[in-house]
Parts: sequence; structure tokens; C-alpha cells
Amino acid sequence: MTTGRLVIVVRADPVICGHSGEARNLAEAALLRGFDDVRIVTWPIERLQESGLPLKPLDEISPYSEGIVVERPEPVGDYKVPDGRYLAGIVGRLVELFTDGVPTLCLSLYLSPHTVAVSEALRIAEGTGLPVNVRTIAEAVGSDITNVVRSAVAEGRFGAAAQVLSAYLSSDVCAAVSQYTKTMIVESAAELDLLHGTGYARRCRERVRVSYPAIDTAAYTSLSVARRDSALARRGLRAGGYVLFLSRLGRAKGVEDLIDGYGRSQTRHRIPLVICGNGPERDELHAWAERTGAADRIMFLHDVSDAEKPALMAGSLAYVLPSKPRPEFTETFGIALVEQMLAGGGPVITCDTGGIREAVGDAAIFVPPSDPGAIAAALDRVVIGMDAPERAAWSARARQHALQFDRMSIFDNLLVQVDAVTPLRAAS
Repeated sequence: MTTGRLVIVVRADPVICGHSGEARNLAEAALLRGFDDVRIVTWPIERLQESGLPLKPLDEISPYSEGIVVERPEPVGDYKVPDGRYLAGIVGRLVELFTDGVPTLCLSLYLSPHTVAVSEALRIAEGTGLPVNVRTIAEAVGSDITNVVRSAVAEGRFGAAAQVLSAYLSSDVCAAVSQYTKTMIVESAAELDLLHGTGYARRCRERVRVSYPAIDTAAYTSLSVARRDSALARRGLRAGGYVLFLSRLGRAKGVEDLIDGYGRSQTRHRIPLVICGNGPERDELHAWAERTGAADRIMFLHDVSDAEKPALMAGSLAYVLPSKPRPEFTETFGIALVEQMLAGGGPVITCDTGGIREAVGDAAIFVPPSDPGAIAAALDRVVIGMDAPERAAWSARARQHALQFDRMSIFDNLLVQVDAVTPLRAAS
């Protein structure tokens, strides 16, 4: 049994992001594995609200288990420090945690700015002369590369790209959420090397290990029919009576394509489309639905709670996430897809882009990206062309595939990788 402290640095709840849920799952797994002190270090609520990130309603966030402490360090300085005040608060708190003598494992999700903050805090901690017993894991997600490293390379901003890659490689364990993500990291590093004579690509190729996102499988597989039906009834829905999209409402998720495809399908005359989530495209999507002529058959839910999500997924007749690659974002895994497969609703319809194939295997129906006609055909195939036993067979195969992403096995694998570097020492 492991003792010591786990610190996770992440954009945590209320941010709508699969990796904020992953952080929660890893924290819960650490408690079960015997960590004495589990902390999530994240951003103050007011800063998240100012950022424009899609957020859950504050009163709909599920509580963390007893033993998990969520810290939101206050900013340091006043208006004379126009940027960096909140990051200074996070770095300062990490320095305090790294120098209090407790053996600590620190996991950062998102290289920028979290791994950069951990790297800086560890450098400062070691410079204090106080005892430091810290091991670090940095997990790269897709937007780290598409939104930071690739854009920095494309804009000729060598220093910005070097900062992120150097902080990443300074970690004891370098993880990526999929093989696709690792490939993107190596390719971006190679482009930087070609331009500036650096040696990042070789080091990334050798050191980065794939660690798929950790998911609380039991939250989806243990849902009772009574709980499912009760949750659906509160929304005026019934099991098997709707098509579902549930994810962040961003351009790369392909929601416009889904709306257009649903509008062209025969399925629209059978069951409604329920679109759940929030994000930068929220208002645009409402207007888009009005233009298709199918708005009266489309229900938008922007206030779905963590507790309600499994029920909505389990009750769907089909789940569609037609994600597509865009310069600012490419789906590097697809956490929502795995959650749907675990929930046991109808077949998943998605696109073979980015790391989605790693998430769903052969247990989903694939359509080309940006192809509403193909979405319409897939919907009609599932809703009209399949009988109940065939849909159930798809769902059973999907759940079996998705069980491999259980949070306990993912967390245990991370511990094995850390121990292979240098085990955490017990407090003296």
C-alpha cells in the first residue's frame, strides 16, 4: 500500500472537460490505494468564470470524497501585475507543499500552464535548501500540442515551444493520453528541431509513454434501471426514445454536422435529438437548428449534472459525436465516447479522427468527418434498420472494450511507471 501525498494540478471542476473528470478519478483512485493526503490544486472560481471556459452550474457539481482537498490559491499581487497573478498563487502553494517534508507525487494535466508551473515550483523548492521528496508525472493532452506547441512552431516562437517541451521533459514520467497524442508531440518536436537544431524529438520519442484517461467505470455500469428512468422522466424523456449528443459545444465536435444530418434523416420523424453540453458555440447552435427546420425536434440541455450524465447516456437509442480535426483542436482520445460505451445506451456513431479509434476500437459505427449525409444514413441504420437484439449486441461489445479504461488500472500503471524511475521514499 502506498503512503504519502498526491497533488494533481489541473483545470478542475466546474470546467467542462474530460480531463477535469479524469483528475477526480485519479484522486479517488489514490485514496483507494492508500495515499494519506490527496489534493487537487486548481484555479479560483472567479478566474475560471472570467476565462470564457465552458463551466457546469456550480450547484450541480458532485462532491469529492472525504479525504480529497481542492485548493484554489488566491492570486499574488494587485493590478500592477497584469498577468501571472493566479499562476504565482499556484506556484507558491506548490512550493509550500513540496518543502514540508511529505513524500509527494505530483501529477499535472495540461502542459501549459500546469506542467510549467510544477517545473518552476520544483526548481524553487530545491533552491530553498529544505528537504524535497517529490516525483512528477506530466500528462500531455491534445490541446497542449494543437493549441500551444504547434501554434508556437508555426508562428516562429521558438521560446514558447521550448518552454513547454522542456518543462514536459523535466518530469520524471512523461505521459500522453493516446498514441495519437504521442505522435503529434514527436512530430511537433521534430519540426522545432529542424528549425533550430534542438534535440527534443528524440527525447520525446524515447520518454513519452501512453497513459489513457482514467474513467470511473462503475458510475456508468452500476446505474439501475429505476434511477435511469427517474432521471429521464425529470427531463420528459424515456429510455430508447432519443438520439444523444453529450460533450462540449465547440466547433471541432461537429455538432452542426449532426444537426444537419439529423434534419436529413428519417430518424427525425421517429425520435428527437437531445444535445447536452455547454461551450463557445452554444448560441450559434440554437440558431443553426432553427435554420434546418428541425428545431422543434431538437432539445438543448445546458445544465446537465455529473450525476445525471450516466442516465442520459444509458437511455439513448444512439449516441453521436462527429468530431473533426481543426487547427485549434483535434480529438486525441474521446472520454465522452468511452463513458457512453460504459453506460450501455445504443450504438455509438463517430468519426475515425485523431485518437478516437484508440478509445472505441471496433465497437462504434464510423462516418467521415464533416459529412451530414453519412450521419443521416448511420442514424437511420441504427434507429430504423436495427432491431433491439442487434443494438444490444453493439452495446455489449462497446462496454467490454471500454472497461479497460477503469481508473484503478490506469492509476496503478502510472504508479508502476513512477516506481521504475525512483520510488517515493517514506517520510523519515
